[in-house]
Amino acid sequence: MQERTFCKWLNTKLEAHGYPTMSSLVKDLSDGVRLIQLMEIMGDTSLGRYNKNPRIRVQKAENVNKALEFITSRGVKLTNIGPEDIIDGNLKLILGMIWTLILRFTIADISEEGLSAKEGLLLWCQRKTEPYKDVNVQDFSYSWSDGLALCALIHCHRPDLLDYEKLDKTDRHGITRLAFQVAAEHLNIPQLLEVEDLCDSAHPDERSVMTYIASFFHAFSTMDQEETVSRRVEKFAELMQSVWLIRNDYERRVRALLEALTSIQHQWSTQTFDGTYADAKSQSNTFTTYKQTTKRTWVTERQDVATLFGNVQTKLKTYGLREYVAPEGLGLSDLDRAWQALLEKEAERSRGINAQIRVIKESLRKKFAKLANEFEQKLHEISVELTAIEGPLEDQQKQVQDIQTRIPQLSEVLSTVAQAEAECEAANVEENDYTIFTCQDLEFELELLVHAVGKKITFIDNQIVSRNMTNLTPAQLEEFESTFRYFDKDETNTLNLSEMIAALASLGIVYSEEDMDLIYDQLVQEYGAVTFEAFINLLVEITEDQTSPDQLREAFRGIAKDKPFVTELDLRLAHLPAVSIDYLREAMPRSAAGRSNGDTSTAEAVFDYERFIDEVFGDSYNT
Repeated sequence: MQERTFCKWLNTKLEAHGYPTMSSLVKDLSDGVRLIQLMEIMGDTSLGRYNKNPRIRVQKAENVNKALEFITSRGVKLTNIGPEDIIDGNLKLILGMIWTLILRFTIADISEEGLSAKEGLLLWCQRKTEPYKDVNVQDFSYSWSDGLALCALIHCHRPDLLDYEKLDKTDRHGITRLAFQVAAEHLNIPQLLEVEDLCDSAHPDERSVMTYIASFFHAFSTMDQEETVSRRVEKFAELMQSVWLIRNDYERRVRALLEALTSIQHQWSTQTFDGTYADAKSQSNTFTTYKQTTKRTWVTERQDVATLFGNVQTKLKTYGLREYVAPEGLGLSDLDRAWQALLEKEAERSRGINAQIRVIKESLRKKFAKLANEFEQKLHEISVELTAIEGPLEDQQKQVQDIQTRIPQLSEVLSTVAQAEAECEAANVEENDYTIFTCQDLEFELELLVHAVGKKITFIDNQIVSRNMTNLTPAQLEEFESTFRYFDKDETNTLNLSEMIAALASLGIVYSEEDMDLIYDQLVQEYGAVTFEAFINLLVEITEDQTSPDQLREAFRGIAKDKPFVTELDLRLAHLPAVSIDYLREAMPRSAAGRSNGDTSTAEAVFDYERFIDEVFGDSYNT
């Protein structure tokens, strides 16, 4: 690989100067003719007369020795090689000599950040291929085996020659072949290597790869130098043009800023207020937003155009040109006068908005106070009217119902008051010297009135029911009514199932869960709900049932599970209230019947409910 590469490299020198090319380093260099020709090309000089057609070994030795002396004269150190080595075709020493020539005449002048030769060339390759994620140049051997590094070098300098992103990254041979072809056809870089030299070799020859890559460096270095010359001219043209551009930019931006200042002042002068807080606040917010956004932009722009003006003058002075004079009306002094006028109009606009907001807030205070005071007065009048109701129960019932029909109208009025308060809140009106009431105060008073009306209706209805229950004593009615009111937690004048069970239990009336469900369903079916009337009628029935001693005896026998005595445990298992258990435990006489069966292991007291019933009912029961 190295022999083939070096031979191609030497042939490029020969071809460029019209000399025949070589096919074998061993054969074609042996007479010294090609070697002298190459030294004249590389040294850009003449070595004088030499035997151009040597026939004998001495003539060949003279030619070779002339060439070697020239190489030595150029500061190239040759080690362990003499004329006879070249004449006799010692390939290893010949390749070493050629590599020395390549280093001296091709690679030695490569420099990158103080590094030279191999290190400098490697650093140059790494920098040029760094943006390409598929390329990682670490050496001059395996790093080039897939052709991507070559394509990256080409694309970096001439992206027009190949589309790197569309390369089939898996086709090593195709990519390498493409790189060789593009380099030869468009960059005049001779193909010193074969595709197989890079793609099929376990370790591509470092010297051969360096020789080829050096061609890329020199080709692109020339391109960079040409670009540098162009950039200098371009930079000068851009510099001169920038003066013109900055001046035009300044005039355009000053003109636009002055027009904007005039426009906003005209807009303020034509704006009016519609008398609502929402409109005044909207205009205030718009004005605030203007100061926080648009005006700040203008402040920045004002500073920028002043800087532009200074830049124009600086550039003109730098090139010795005449000072720039802004067109009439576009000078910095003109801008200063326009800016001062803007500040005066801003102050005027701010005062106008603030005065309007103060007037509207005062109006909102008075509006709410009037509505709130009138509503509270209406509540007071109805409360007095409710308190003054008297006469027969049916008349009282009619009067309260009439008051109740007026409640929805009060709610509508309160919504108007709430809307007025909301307007005050929206306007940030926190104090009001025209009223002591808030909407929350009035809502609370209205709720109290509604509650009072409901309680009054319930009271009258219950009184009518109580009046009709002639078979109950006044004490019983009072007890039953207070119990109903206590357990009617939501004050709907009805009891749900759990409330009914608790109310009956507080009166000492306990049934099984199934019986309670049955009683509740029957009352709901008959009355629509467990109303006060339904509750009183139920208690009447229960009370009538409890007047029979036989029924009471049967109830105790059920609790005692047919025993002739009852224990405290029996009473608790029957879910009697603790108060009732305590009373029965103290009131019922003790019985020894529980120990007649020989059960002496328990100290639990037993009670004689038969004797207790006899003592309670006395002679009236016997009669």
